[in-house]
Amino acid sequence: MRRPLIAGNWKMNGTRDSVSALIDGLLVGAVDVARAEMVVCPPAVFIAEAAARLDGGPIALGAQDLSEHAAGAYTGEVAGPMLADYGCRFVIIGHSERRAFHGEDNALVARKMTAAQAVGLTPIACVGETLEERESGATEAVIGRQIDALLDGPGVGALADAVVAYEPVWAIGTGLTATPDQAQAVHAFIRNRISARDATVAAGLRILYGGSVKGANAPELFTMDDIDGGLIGGAALDANEFLTICRAT
Repeated sequence: MRRPLIAGNWKMNGTRDSVSALIDGLLVGAVDVARAEMVVCPPAVFIAEAAARLDGGPIALGAQDLSEHAAGAYTGEVAGPMLADYGCRFVIIGHSERRAFHGEDNALVARKMTAAQAVGLTPIACVGETLEERESGATEAVIGRQIDALLDGPGVGALADAVVAYEPVWAIGTGLTATPDQAQAVHAFIRNRISARDATVAAGLRILYGGSVKGANAPELFTMDDIDGGLIGGAALDANEFLTICRAT
């Protein structure tokens, strides 16, 4: 049985006060969420603040990105050992915004998976297609290449200690959401792609849906066989909404 995972990606939002208030609100409600594993991924400058408030409680700490390098002259980057030192357990890699705005390609995402796992972090590897790619019928080809980069780089065994998040780029921050059947079809494709290399790893892999998930649509999405939780963006900035999504599992 795959335990559902709900991860909040706070993106480039927050202040010290708002981060503290959000975490406090989540901690109060977390006692009612027994089934799902909960993770919050604040901006890097707030990781220390978040770590102090979470302090080994029921909500895990994650980061939004990491460098492929463990240390060195890489101004502005944050290394995996630094994240682990602050108690991070998860890290998002290959988010569509990193791919689109920072030129990250499939090979770099694969190297970041290796860097994360080298220090004990669980990578949440994001894959997804644009609206143009979906409308042209290229969804499986695009996502297949993204998954194959992980299978051919870190290897299928690495996915035993990872999470994959399907985030249709056309449904991020747009208010659009893939229908449950559309999302399930892609999740099943991802699992089958990995199963061709290792059926056991594929069966145990948690695959999250990320694309304008809200409390209202979460229950129907989470009834799908291959959807194991969500990578939540805007709704993760509201404690009540995030907890509602967690309870939907």
